[in-house]
Amino acid sequence: MHGHAHHHTPHRHALGFALLLTLGYAAVEAGMGLWSGSLALLGDAGHMLTDAAALGIAALAARLALRPPSTLHSYGLSRIEVVAALLNALFMLGVITLIAWEAVARLQTPAPVQGIAVMITAAIGLLINAVVAWVLLHGDNSLNVRAALLHVMGDLLGSVAALLAGAVIWLTGWTPIDPLLALVICGLILYSTLNILREALHVMMEGVPLHLNLREVGQAMAGVARIRSVHDLHIWTLGSGRIALSAHIVLDRLHDWEQVQPELEHLLHERFDIDHITLQPEVTTHEVLQRMPYERRG
Repeated sequence: MHGHAHHHTPHRHALGFALLLTLGYAAVEAGMGLWSGSLALLGDAGHMLTDAAALGIAALAARLALRPPSTLHSYGLSRIEVVAALLNALFMLGVITLIAWEAVARLQTPAPVQGIAVMITAAIGLLINAVVAWVLLHGDNSLNVRAALLHVMGDLLGSVAALLAGAVIWLTGWTPIDPLLALVICGLILYSTLNILREALHVMMEGVPLHLNLREVGQAMAGVARIRSVHDLHIWTLGSGRIALSAHIVLDRLHDWEQVQPELEHLLHERFDIDHITLQPEVTTHEVLQRMPYERRG
C-alpha cells in the first residue's frame, strides 16, 4: 500500500541569482586582497569563490532532482541534493584548512595590510553576502540549500572579520588581528560544516531522520484502533525533505484493513509529515509475535 506526495523543489532561480552575484564580486575582492595584502580579505574572496562553486553545485542538483522516476532510478534523482550537500561540506573543510594554515603562517611572519582598502571592500562584500543569504533563507529548507547557505554565511562572517581587521589596523596598526580573526571565523564555520556533513552522511546511510524517533512512530501506529502490533518498521529520507516509511501491520481480522489504512496514513502525514508510505497488513501469527513488535499500550 503506498502514499505519495510531491514536495516543493528548491528555488532554482534564487540559487542562480546568488551564484552570479557571488561569483562577480569574488573576482573584485580577490584583486583588492592582493593589492592591499590582507589575508582576511583574500580569505573572504576565497570564501566567495567557494560560495559560487557551492551555489553552482546546489543549483545543478536542484535541477537534476526535478527529473521524474525512471526504470533506472525508481525514486527519481532527489537524493542527488544530499550528494551535493556532502560535496559542499567536504569542499568547505578544505577551504577552512587552507585559510587556517595561511593564518598561522601570517602570525609567524606578519605582513603590511592596507586597512582602509580592506574596510571598503569588506563592507561591499558584507552587503552582497547579506543579500545572497536573505535570498537563500527565504528559499527551500532542503539539506542541499542549507549546505550552500553555509558557505554564504561563512563568507558573511568573513566579511565582518575583514571589516573589523581593517578598522583595527587603520586605527592601531596592529596587523596580527587579521589572521587572528581569520582563525576565529574558521572555527565558527567548522562547527556548522561538521553538522551538515553528519546529516548528509546520516541520510546516505539510510538513517532514521534525526527529528524523528523510531519507537515513538511505531507506538503511535500501534495505537490506532484494530491494530494488534507493528513490526519491521523502517523510516528513511529519500531526499529534499521526502521521508519514506515501510512497515508490517498486524491485525486480528484482515478485513479491518480498509478502515485502518486511511487512519494510519492520516496519522503519519499529520503528526510526522511522512507521505511516502508502504504498509503490509498481516493477521496475527505466532511467528509474527516473536519479532519484538511495537504493540498497543494499555
